Amino acid sequence: MTHEHATPADIVTLGEPMLEFNADADGALENAESFAVGYGGDTSNFAIAAARSRGRTAYVSRVGDDAFGTVLTRLWQREGVGTAHVTREPGGRTGIYFIARGPAGHGFTYYRADSPASRLTPADVPESAVAQARLLHVTGITQAISTSACDAAFHAMSVARAHSTLISYDPNHRPALWSEDRARAIILRSLELCDIALPNIDEGRMLTGEESPEAVVRALRARGPRVVVLKLGEEGALVADGDDLTHVPAHRVTAVDASGAGDTFDGAFAARLVEGESPVEAARYAAVAAALTTTGHGAVRPIPHRADVLRHLIDAEDELSRGKAPA
Repeated sequence: MTHEHATPADIVTLGEPMLEFNADADGALENAESFAVGYGGDTSNFAIAAARSRGRTAYVSRVGDDAFGTVLTRLWQREGVGTAHVTREPGGRTGIYFIARGPAGHGFTYYRADSPASRLTPADVPESAVAQARLLHVTGITQAISTSACDAAFHAMSVARAHSTLISYDPNHRPALWSEDRARAIILRSLELCDIALPNIDEGRMLTGEESPEAVVRALRARGPRVVVLKLGEEGALVADGDDLTHVPAHRVTAVDASGAGDTFDGAFAARLVEGESPVEAARYAAVAAALTTTGHGAVRPIPHRADVLRHLIDAEDELSRGKAPA
């Protein structure tokens, strides 16, 4: 464990972080000559996004006692993300991944097999921290990386439910990590346990068999979560708060890299929700945060801080009030 004092956090998440190597030039990975070093892992991105929106956030994970584990731990500490529940595993090799860009989009190559985070177990879940938190965030990637990590995620959700801690859940489905049958069963069970579901439209269609966003949201709501935020990419998001449906428009930007945009949406949404905003208002803020993330390369570097999001949000609302589309 780190020696940081475990101050209570409003938001707790658990999962796998990785170091990112992003090719400096477009083209196949085998032709890359240099890389920009960055950071990744969906729940790590989430935690940083929440922290930059002033959410008091803690991370639960395992990293190696290698250089990459040190770099990631320092990152969270700089960002104000609590690391008291991050275990440094002796001899562990922290996961890394490479990004190459081509005409078909981004290609990801992962070196994460047998990573320390894949050895997360229910015993790693800090029950008191989850019980004291306002919100627990879980993703399908955490559940997919190993059976024990999946067990840890479900244990965390069980603790959260027992203590009335809100649970947000993003399926973040990665077909390469697990079979579709296993993914569907685990994701659908998680939707039954969560309070807030944060899927994208492709995941929603895969899980429900429905096509239209409205039908997808209704089918997901029927599974149990009171709030469903269906992310629609350039079309914004559809928010169901109970039986009320609200479309939240996307914030228009010139996008260069969508890495981590969904994670940023989730983290920004969580930070605003625990601050007392309604799901719709939190989603409006999150849509702007996610859009701004796409204007720079890498998963973490472009994640905006709260002041930047609020400034763009105010500008967009001013333009709408004058009858213009947001820039």
